[in-house]
Amino acid sequence: MNTTCLNADFEQRAVMPPAEAGSWQRSPEPGVHRHRLDRVSDEVARATSIVRYDAGSRFARHTHGGGEEFLVLEGIFSDEDGDYPAGSYLRNPPGTAHAPFSREGCTLFVKLWQFAEGDDEPVRIDTTRTAWRPGQVPGLWVLPLHEFDGVSTALVRWAPDTRFSTHSHPGGEEILVLQGLFRDEHGEYPAGTWLRSPRSSRHTPFTGSEGALIYVKVGHLGARFLVPPIGV
Repeated sequence: MNTTCLNADFEQRAVMPPAEAGSWQRSPEPGVHRHRLDRVSDEVARATSIVRYDAGSRFARHTHGGGEEFLVLEGIFSDEDGDYPAGSYLRNPPGTAHAPFSREGCTLFVKLWQFAEGDDEPVRIDTTRTAWRPGQVPGLWVLPLHEFDGVSTALVRWAPDTRFSTHSHPGGEEILVLQGLFRDEHGEYPAGTWLRSPRSSRHTPFTGSEGALIYVKVGHLGARFLVPPIGV
């Protein structure tokens, strides 16, 4: 058994820098590469990754036993059900299957085996055509993506020079910086940076003159998800 674990201790803070040439790993399919962010178990795993499809590449038809969540970051991702350009957010519930491909290439942010029991509604959101809501402080705008059993996912746009009050995340927080430069008292995080803060962690986030756009998931580090089969 070749077990590969990365950032598998969810009680520890984790920060992964933007993907570089040497950080991409081959997947089982030619032309599909992964920049791994966290991973527990083997090829069938609870995992978070940036996935890159070269032009003309495809993945064999497969079933997502624990569900799949992804955000298209660049290019156009496709499967037998349609084409999903950059800005598309999808959730394929446990038990769904597809044969994905990309004609011209694409990059995705992907989370596998992170669905709770009963979370079985497909989600298809074109974030480029969806209305944003004002956030809790001036300069923040929020686009909700999904919520189930205390776990919330959203895009959050930070105007330049915006500051949020110090706060805690009882169920943890995960961020992927999509644009700009996100900051808190622990450091600076340029576009492409992924960070995960454990349950009950606290911080005071803010932006400078660049502003930022981030993907945020909260509440999930204490959640009970479906468990991948062991030894696959």
